[in-house]
Amino acid sequence: MLRWNEVSADAQAAALMRPAVSASAEVEEICQTIMANVKEQGDEALLTMAKQFDNREAPRLLVPVEEINSAVSLLSPELKYAIDTAYANVKRFHQAQLPKDIKLTTQPGVLCELKYQAIEAVGIYVPGGSAPLPSSVIMQGVLAQLSGAKTVVLATPVQGDAQINPAILYAAKLCGIKTIVESGGAGAIAAMAYGTDSVPKVNKIFGPGNSFVTMAKQLVAQTIPGMAIDMPAGPSEVLVIADERANPEFIAADLLSQAEHGADSQVILLSNSELTITRTQQAIERQLAKLSRQDIAAKALANSSLILVDSIEQAFDVSALYGPEHLILQLADANPYLDKVKNAGSVFVGDYTPESAGDYASGTNHVLPTYGYSATYSSLNLLDFFRTYTVQTITENGLKNLSKAILPLADAEGLDAHANAVKVRLEAMNRGNE
Repeated sequence: MLRWNEVSADAQAAALMRPAVSASAEVEEICQTIMANVKEQGDEALLTMAKQFDNREAPRLLVPVEEINSAVSLLSPELKYAIDTAYANVKRFHQAQLPKDIKLTTQPGVLCELKYQAIEAVGIYVPGGSAPLPSSVIMQGVLAQLSGAKTVVLATPVQGDAQINPAILYAAKLCGIKTIVESGGAGAIAAMAYGTDSVPKVNKIFGPGNSFVTMAKQLVAQTIPGMAIDMPAGPSEVLVIADERANPEFIAADLLSQAEHGADSQVILLSNSELTITRTQQAIERQLAKLSRQDIAAKALANSSLILVDSIEQAFDVSALYGPEHLILQLADANPYLDKVKNAGSVFVGDYTPESAGDYASGTNHVLPTYGYSATYSSLNLLDFFRTYTVQTITENGLKNLSKAILPLADAEGLDAHANAVKVRLEAMNRGNE
């Protein structure tokens, strides 16, 4: 337990210090080599890497449509219901975010418009690993579907002679995704960025991944003109603010739910009650012993802090300094404090709002800024799948009146051609009136 007001500023900073993210020169060099191979060899490079990295003897790149359509028959009724519910809730929440064009007259004869246009081609990366991640498909795929993107590519790695889990395929089908690529890592990112014979080229790439995926996303965004990515990615994290009446078992469960993500995850508790912190420590020990991923969670706990503050108000100040991915408020009444929330990716209010709800099925998006980027980046939302552009239409009289602002500004900036583009029109109007 750290007593916030009894330690130095350096000790306070250390308590909020995140684990170092491994972005070594070696990772960058490997990614550059992989990207160059994909750019030059296309599909052949992807197939070679599937054998080399994923131990696949007879790899393929695209999942047949028939296989996507039949995936639902392989799901248990319980899992199908869960996916259907998550899809419906996420779609309902994000459908409310559909943007509307803006059209207004700024002064007589001057019409200005703001228009929204779906990004035409998007790529979605879904990590592989020990468990399927249909929730990752839903969180990204629903938004692509609602935006009306013409091309949606989903890439996910497949290990050995296994097949993509039917839960992934069914979630993709619900989202209207027909192009599913059995490829992962930096190679999959490069394929979506450059395009191959089998993998369509996209304009923006979304999704989490390991250090190679993260590095490849950064590299394609830096080196390919017009290419964009969703946000910087880092290890998962949660910060809980709890008062003296909060349930220690609930707090411990929330902290461990993030700690089990990875050894570089981080969890933080802020409370104004020493008893709450002590009981939470005890609850963590009990619950940790029962987890299948207890070794991973224990390593994450070594990066974490349980902090005693003087007041709940101070807890919000400390939280703003940290900028958590997830912020959980286990308070008797959180509403008076909501205006104090700053720099949080997603907020979970009340004793019965676990972070797991947002991860899977409440409706909000679980793709969130980490590593302090919540100060400047937002949670993934529908507008991330759109671009905006402006339109202006000016009448003759409109330009006459507006020229009184344009010409002095152009003269002040020494841009004669700018001024002349207005003057030649004004002169033409005058000649027409003679």
